[in-house]
Amino acid sequence: MSIKKILSKPFAKIIVKGIKKWSNNPERTQEIVFQKLIKGLRQTKFGRDHNADNINTYEDFKKAIPIRDYESLKPWIDEVVAGKPDILWKGKPIYFAKTSGTTSGAKYIPITKDSISNHIDSARNAILSYIARTGNTGFVDGKMIFLQGSPVLTQKSGINTGRLSGIVAHHVPNYLLKNRMPSWDVNCIEDWEEKVTQIAHETIKERMTLISGIPPWVQMYFEKLIEISGKNNIKEIFPDFNLFIYGGVNYEPYRTKIENSIGKKVDSIETYPASEGFIAYQDGAPGEGLLMVLNHGIFYEFIPTENYFDENPPRLSINEVELNKNYALIINSNAGLWGYSIGDTVKFVSKYPHRIVVTGRIKHFISAFGEHVIGEEVEAALKNAIEEYPCRISEFTVAPQVNPVSGLPYHEWFIEFEQEPDNLENFAQSIDRHLQQKNVYYKDLLEGNILRTLQIRSMQPNAFVQYMKQEGKLGGQNKLPRLSNDRKIADKLEDLVKK
Repeated sequence: MSIKKILSKPFAKIIVKGIKKWSNNPERTQEIVFQKLIKGLRQTKFGRDHNADNINTYEDFKKAIPIRDYESLKPWIDEVVAGKPDILWKGKPIYFAKTSGTTSGAKYIPITKDSISNHIDSARNAILSYIARTGNTGFVDGKMIFLQGSPVLTQKSGINTGRLSGIVAHHVPNYLLKNRMPSWDVNCIEDWEEKVTQIAHETIKERMTLISGIPPWVQMYFEKLIEISGKNNIKEIFPDFNLFIYGGVNYEPYRTKIENSIGKKVDSIETYPASEGFIAYQDGAPGEGLLMVLNHGIFYEFIPTENYFDENPPRLSINEVELNKNYALIINSNAGLWGYSIGDTVKFVSKYPHRIVVTGRIKHFISAFGEHVIGEEVEAALKNAIEEYPCRISEFTVAPQVNPVSGLPYHEWFIEFEQEPDNLENFAQSIDRHLQQKNVYYKDLLEGNILRTLQIRSMQPNAFVQYMKQEGKLGGQNKLPRLSNDRKIADKLEDLVKK
């Protein structure tokens, strides 16, 4: 037995003991974080602009610091990007995590000397929590792969800049370097399809025990391995593969296909990393939600989703949240993000410890007719329908069809099936029925003859991979939006529908 295996269990127990201490006292934990952040805020231009010297309590903070998205915070971020110190946090960032923007092109999210440990330690703690809970250390001595963006960094005003996953690749602990795959040269390949092909060739003869990544891109890697090897599934290629770590999207729509590709049940850890911070990770059994990282440089706020677009929406601290209610997630951090709307919506499934599930994006919904259908409702309705009409789905997205050629408007579902249900029309009606049960406004619109039953467009094989490639968003941390309130994506998918 290796030293790593021997030490991993006692180390995991020590770390988990500390996690339990702060997670069982969330109010105190967040208050400590809040006071440290305010102390740092007072040393910045942003703090001076918002009279931070007069902020002592959370109530003071809410009066002084409004909720902002990236566009609203951009004037200060632009100063940071220009190389000016002490703007949003003391000194200068050590990295910029570059992400895709909307109206302003690329977004540059600062990562500071104080905030980088949030990303690294939380990823480590997710694995250690798993070891402490299960006792499984079988993956520790095998090869591990983290499907990620290129670790090649560029310079922006002297500050290293790249994708978050590429930045994190520079902070892999020394004791894991010999286990890590792929090689540096292969990891630096920019073209995602070529990269996946080379990763498959490089890993196919290795003893892979841990695989991690965003589910659709992991599935792409699995398919390439099966194609190259001629084997039936991943179990035959990697018999010792026993831990799958994923995040970035809801796993449920991908679960059946990925499990079929693997050919056996493997343990998994769900994580919730973002460029703005590592928000939560699975510390308990599957289905129990993700433990919010409350002790590590981020003070959280929560806005009930139904009030998010109000002029002065209520802002709640961790003390005030309720179970099973959707909230827009707001963060304040030692990366220099203040009143920052991350864009995600979450729901608490437990308190003490506070665990969440990610329910969607605050701006990803369909409300062309006032129905305000959200991602959680769509994914749950689809899951229920699959239980009634078995099928396998690779990917999907939904958009409103406001001006159909004939008949009433409807929700249009673009679905790429690996295996279609026996009766597509019955399948569509099942989704529709379950969606009505989850959203009364949608039900009222159908009963009032404002909308008709949703329509499914069956897509060509690999249609969504082709779409993401056309958009320059294939691989890495890029994700396909599940819902759109317009036809921008839908119109581009028309040529990829089965004829």
